[in-house]
Amino acid sequence: MITELFQQALHINSPWLIKSIDFNAEEKRLDIQIDFKRGSTFEDPDAGDDEVKEYKAYDTVQKNWQHLNFFEHECHLHARVPRIKRDDGKVRLIPTPWEGKVSGFTLLFEALLIQLCKAMPVHNVSDLTGVSDHKIWRVLDTYIELAKMDEDYSDISLLGMDETSIAKGHDYITLFVDLEERKTLHISAGKDHKTVVDFVEVLEAKQGDRSAIKQVSCDMSPAFIKGVKENMPEAEITFDKFHIIKLINEAVDQVRREEGSYTPILKGNRYIFLKNESNLTEKQKIIKEELSMAKLNLKSVRALQIREAFQQIYVAESTEKFEGLLNNWYYWATHSQLAPIVKVAKTIKRHWDGIVSWKKSQINNGILEGLNSVLQAAKRKARGYKMQHFKTIAYLLTGKLDFSKINANCLPT
Repeated sequence: MITELFQQALHINSPWLIKSIDFNAEEKRLDIQIDFKRGSTFEDPDAGDDEVKEYKAYDTVQKNWQHLNFFEHECHLHARVPRIKRDDGKVRLIPTPWEGKVSGFTLLFEALLIQLCKAMPVHNVSDLTGVSDHKIWRVLDTYIELAKMDEDYSDISLLGMDETSIAKGHDYITLFVDLEERKTLHISAGKDHKTVVDFVEVLEAKQGDRSAIKQVSCDMSPAFIKGVKENMPEAEITFDKFHIIKLINEAVDQVRREEGSYTPILKGNRYIFLKNESNLTEKQKIIKEELSMAKLNLKSVRALQIREAFQQIYVAESTEKFEGLLNNWYYWATHSQLAPIVKVAKTIKRHWDGIVSWKKSQINNGILEGLNSVLQAAKRKARGYKMQHFKTIAYLLTGKLDFSKINANCLPT
């Protein structure tokens, strides 16, 4: 009765059967021995659909797999797995229906590991399951490699690019994201123009076409601009507005720091100049209004007003209105006599077309920034990752890979 129960629970079907069950309460372990019926035949695993042929077992190989826990007890499956000898004399091992893609685990256990790794760092999954970090990384790497083999990039036309750091101050990777599907397509080591070359090679290897890329959203990195212009001839570059506003914000903060060194009223009020009005606390709003009304002709206040005016340009009703407002803003910024503001305004002038392009394309890297935030949060939880491991986690969390095609027990993306 118990054997039949476990046979149904484990989906063990003919010619396989459960031979014995050994439960050790002290060791908190359940071992299940699986066998096959005497005289069973097995299909050649390498044969095509039109040449199916069955063979009896030539010999067997003892194999073991870790399975999902039986309540709080570890569960392990054991089986003597048959090998067949084909007509050409070659010997082939018969795959069992429960074995995973990585030696030593069942498909169900691998599905559990993958789901856990989406929710917590690998070292925590290791502590929870008793499986070594090394083996868990092997499972993740194997599934990601298999899932990416089947990806088709023939419909990619809207691309986002952004770099993110693996370790503070060094070791960068560049993410290439399908902005329509909101998924990471490719991860390349570094942040120079060669990352674009690397992506295009992968794109075309997966039925994509570099000429089909019509819009690319990125920051004003000279390396990215060079890479796109040289490798995606039909792509129009749109400079992400959040990166531009970040540059202006940095200029505002530089003005505030310089003025704050001799203006006590500015001390302790840094975030008033960095936050948007909607994100200020009531107290910060009052202080901001007091600084604006103080008639002190503060440089920091003027710099803040210039930044806020730039942000308003993005609500323009048309491209013509957008460019007209941008021209007015540029004149104001370059005549502000605030060196950091003048400098950032001239940077914007050098990248004028890509900034105006935003009004036509309306695309930005907000999606990519969100994916980047997911990765940085995962990195902090895990106390850092090495390059290959970081790429693996990036694909796992942001690649929208469909592991259910590889293992039916995995949850669909």
